[in-house]
Amino acid sequence: MKKVMTVLVSILLISMLAACGTANKQSDQSKKGTNNTSGSLYNQVKSKGVLTIGTEGTYPPFTYHDKNGNLTGFDVDIAKEVAKRLGVKPKFVETKWDGMIAGLDDKRFDMVANEVAITNQRKQKYDFSSPYIASRAVLIVRKDNHTIKSFNDIKGKTFAQSLTSNLYKIAKQHGAKITSVDGFNDAVDLLTSNRVDGTINDNLSYLDLKKRRPDVPIKVVDKINNATQNGLMFRKNSGELVKKVNKALADMKKDGTYLKISKKYFGTDVSK
Repeated sequence: MKKVMTVLVSILLISMLAACGTANKQSDQSKKGTNNTSGSLYNQVKSKGVLTIGTEGTYPPFTYHDKNGNLTGFDVDIAKEVAKRLGVKPKFVETKWDGMIAGLDDKRFDMVANEVAITNQRKQKYDFSSPYIASRAVLIVRKDNHTIKSFNDIKGKTFAQSLTSNLYKIAKQHGAKITSVDGFNDAVDLLTSNRVDGTINDNLSYLDLKKRRPDVPIKVVDKINNATQNGLMFRKNSGELVKKVNKALADMKKDGTYLKISKKYFGTDVSK
């Protein structure tokens, strides 16, 4: 009797294991089918009907809030138009600059629109759109500062910079001591309150600030002549989505939409 029971239990266990194997195989096939359906990042975006965009929200005129609290700016308008031409809705996720690249890595958004400089180091890990902004780094100090006249004078001086920006690297290369800030507005506040000696930032941001706050007591004393090319940033291997975004940008330039947005914020074509 014991032998019969042992045989029956063995048969039952074998049957259960076979059933589990079949279920797991079906589950794997189901997952595989789901992955095939989702396909590329572009197909996922199209399927959701939403392009999720990381941006700062505190970096005028590129990305900031207007007097009514609405997110606006050059990059915001560009990203909205790109999403429109892709046939999807834009969804903006506001993130401090120093955490923005990590947010892209963590798949919190599909791309970043925040005047991101295209550097060789970043290109090793990320994909970029075609350049759509050409900017130049400028050295900014208080209006009453007469000791810092060029980049050669900033060694040992304290500068307010975002730690993950290419502008931070310029300051470090010239020997500056760094105070970390979240963005340009914070840097200006520290500068005007005499808590730092200067900041290196984008000439377009400086011009916008002076337009909005002509009495702010700061000045540009030097600049880097070579323009930095900036693009929309994606995770590596975002292939088809990058191609579609590039087409949208090219079409915007061709039909005059890009120039219209550019003149709205800068009065000129900032892609050159």
